[in-house]
Amino acid sequence: MGCLNRIIAWLPSLNPQIWILALGRLLSHTGTGFTLFYAPIFFVNQVGLSATAVGIGLGSAQISGILGRLLGGSFADSPVWGRRRTLLLSALVSAMASFILAGANNFSTVVLGNLCLGLGIGLYWPATEAVVADLTTGNNRNQAYALTRLADNIGLQLGIILGGVVISTTGAYRALFVIDACSFLVFFGVIFATIKETYKSSEDHSQSQNSTQKWFLALGDRTLLIFVIINIMFTVYISQVHSTIPLYFNQFVNNGFSAGTISYLFAGYIALSILCQLPVATFLNRFTRPQALMISSSFWGIGFLLISLTGIVAENNLIFAGIALGVLAIATVSYTPSASSLVADLAPDSLRGIYLAVNAQCWAIGYLIGPPLGGWVLDQTPEMVYNYWLGLAATIGIAIVILQILNRRMNHLKINR
Repeated sequence: MGCLNRIIAWLPSLNPQIWILALGRLLSHTGTGFTLFYAPIFFVNQVGLSATAVGIGLGSAQISGILGRLLGGSFADSPVWGRRRTLLLSALVSAMASFILAGANNFSTVVLGNLCLGLGIGLYWPATEAVVADLTTGNNRNQAYALTRLADNIGLQLGIILGGVVISTTGAYRALFVIDACSFLVFFGVIFATIKETYKSSEDHSQSQNSTQKWFLALGDRTLLIFVIINIMFTVYISQVHSTIPLYFNQFVNNGFSAGTISYLFAGYIALSILCQLPVATFLNRFTRPQALMISSSFWGIGFLLISLTGIVAENNLIFAGIALGVLAIATVSYTPSASSLVADLAPDSLRGIYLAVNAQCWAIGYLIGPPLGGWVLDQTPEMVYNYWLGLAATIGIAIVILQILNRRMNHLKINR
């Protein structure tokens, strides 16, 4: 009992709706984890599509995702829609997408399903991030975003593990998409039954603006635009972890890591992310948001240097790989809540959804740039591949300079919290 009380006392003190939202996100991301790694295998081996066709189909979600984020930000800041209805719509669209993919048997159906999925995800992110911002203040906002990211990571990990169990025991790939669809419907039920509308309409001038005018107001914020540059850089970094590093480990380290070894390495990466998410967020609360991102930048730089060394060293490259992914896990968990908190701090209440939609668009842009760039580099000479990671590490210097400018600007505007 005493141990339980200590655990409860250690957990952040947050609005109960944050905890409910985190539970809903955990369930939703569990469903996503079911299909995350297994969708390409299914569409190539079971449906019979080429790897190129599957790549195009999966990539189409990023295109509709950009539209979804535009709509999601506008809807979240609309008195008619608000955060809650936007989340409900995103859950329904995402569930429909998963049902379409469950029945996919040709290229056009795969593209249709992914276009719907991208739209649903695009609607989701501005609204869910706005809910967290609405229910928190500057002092506990970082911990709230860390909690919801923690729920996302736990859900993905559970989904990946359970999806592997389903595939190994039944081979029923289509069932994974049905489970994913059901998880979105459960998320719909959680939102419908427990989450109240957090958008608060006001009578100030900004409320009289239409959606287009609100977007122009947000994009006219120079402080936000400075952050957009940094945020795209960070999302390109994260995309390298998910898309480029696994293939690099397989093809460019001494003797090449097997698929099983790579899966164990990334399981450790996710596990460390889960363990460190809340403690790191609590630690970073003593710094301004830009300073926290400078700390994250330093970890990214060190991590990329270690990734390069993993391919260069003749021995103990598995140890270097494990340490590198551990450093990159700290870089990731120190980045994600700090970035969302910074945007929420910048945003006027009436434009919060749109500001957070701009933040979400950075992810779409980063993932449009990062995987193709990394894939192209891996087709070049080994020397260029190893230098690529050194080049990424060198860009950290640029990021820190921009963050220093951002920190001075936010200090001047008095919006670090």
